Amino acid sequence: MNQFARRTATYTTAALGAAALLLAAGCSEDEAKENVDKAKGAVTSVLSSPSATPSGTEAAEETKIATQNGPEVTVSGDIYEKYVASGGAAGALGLPLEAQENGPNGGEYQDFVGGTIYAAEEGEPHIVWGEIRKAWEANGGANGKLGYPTSDEQDVPGGKESTFTGGTITWKDGQTTVTPN
Repeated sequence: MNQFARRTATYTTAALGAAALLLAAGCSEDEAKENVDKAKGAVTSVLSSPSATPSGTEAAEETKIATQNGPEVTVSGDIYEKYVASGGAAGALGLPLEAQENGPNGGEYQDFVGGTIYAAEEGEPHIVWGEIRKAWEANGGANGKLGYPTSDEQDVPGGKESTFTGGTITWKDGQTTVTPN
């Protein structure tokens, strides 16, 4: 199966799976259908975008994705590449919530349903989400002493850990620990 067909099947399966989850979570059939139609619209947008369609070995640099509320949001550059690598709209990040924004010190970030991708001006983009994100934001986020992320979450015995320019945050056995450098 070629890459485009695999990706189409993955996004379609994700949309149908979302419908089943919504029904199980107590959404009415009409609400579930409406949400699936929105998800299908986002998938169609991603798949029909010229830059999202595979073209040999070239990597796409951006795409526009319809959000749950309707407006299209552009995901581009290094953040787009990270988003695609993490599964795109069908992955854990889900749909974008808003357009990419400028962060402190020349960095950038973009919020998605499941987390945020941050990139320092001279760094690689990294995903921050869950309890680690909550602790990071409580400590000032990119503006705080911890600064920008320098890794995605890594598995550690009993939990997860992310590194930042100014320290480490570990979520282990349900407890979050912030360790500045």
